[in-house]
Amino acid sequence: MSVVAAGRRHSVTCRPDGTVAAWGSSRAGECGVDSWTDVAAVAAGNVHTAPNTGRSHTIGLRRDGTVLATGWNGDGQANLSAWRDITDVAAGWRTSLGLRSDGTVVAAGRAREGQLSIEQWREIVAFAAGDWHSVGIHFDGTAVAVGSNRRGQCDVSTWSHLASVSAGSLHTVGLRTDGTVVAVGEHGAGACDTLGWSSVTGISAGSHHTVALFDDGTVRAVGNNDFGQCDVHEWAGVVDIAAGSTHTVGLLADGTAVATGNNADGQCNTEGWRMSLSDSGHSPRI
Repeated sequence: MSVVAAGRRHSVTCRPDGTVAAWGSSRAGECGVDSWTDVAAVAAGNVHTAPNTGRSHTIGLRRDGTVLATGWNGDGQANLSAWRDITDVAAGWRTSLGLRSDGTVVAAGRAREGQLSIEQWREIVAFAAGDWHSVGIHFDGTAVAVGSNRRGQCDVSTWSHLASVSAGSLHTVGLRTDGTVVAVGEHGAGACDTLGWSSVTGISAGSHHTVALFDDGTVRAVGNNDFGQCDVHEWAGVVDIAAGSTHTVGLLADGTAVATGNNADGQCNTEGWRMSLSDSGHSPRI
């Protein structure tokens, strides 16, 4: 579960008291979270970078296992009110995924590329939603992926010993239990250039960049940096990360946040935001 998330042009966090804050673009209502309560984790959708897809959605997982959603619902990706017994959520471009406590997965939204073909998934412990594909980790640390594979982003069948996974537009990144990172998919922008990384504790895939959190609280990023979304090398004391379409957000140990990248809609305006991590009752992770 994650307490901070980044979408196409908005950022979201859930506070220790269960309320939620969002900043950035809200043209589809994706920042309409002011009334949410008892939320334990959040996800932000729409990492697609095409100029005519500026709409996005936000998901909130309540502590009772029910789910809230707001924002763009053109493909039914926000029709989640009937979901129950959910332990984690993920948001893609036009899709939403929910992990049940029994290890099965529910999905809503666009299914045209096969990204919602998760009916046979079992014993899933973690997952991620990209633009046109979905990835899951089995309890034994192996991976499964469905959806578009035009850049090889679903070629994860040989992966093992996985702890977490993240999906971008055309690439997939996996964090192994030994702190190393594997990646497949589009290589053009360098988002899969993770070879040699070690001591990694968290990963997050944006549209065309990848961000890693290291055990010493530092952060590294590779891939497209047109908006400065990879300018994270000076960050320190970070405990959680989230990569959006063209921006990156980091949660610091003192409860403040930092952000870099595209700020056209104020999605990087983290000044004055503070969260008391000591009261959260859980450790944030991506």
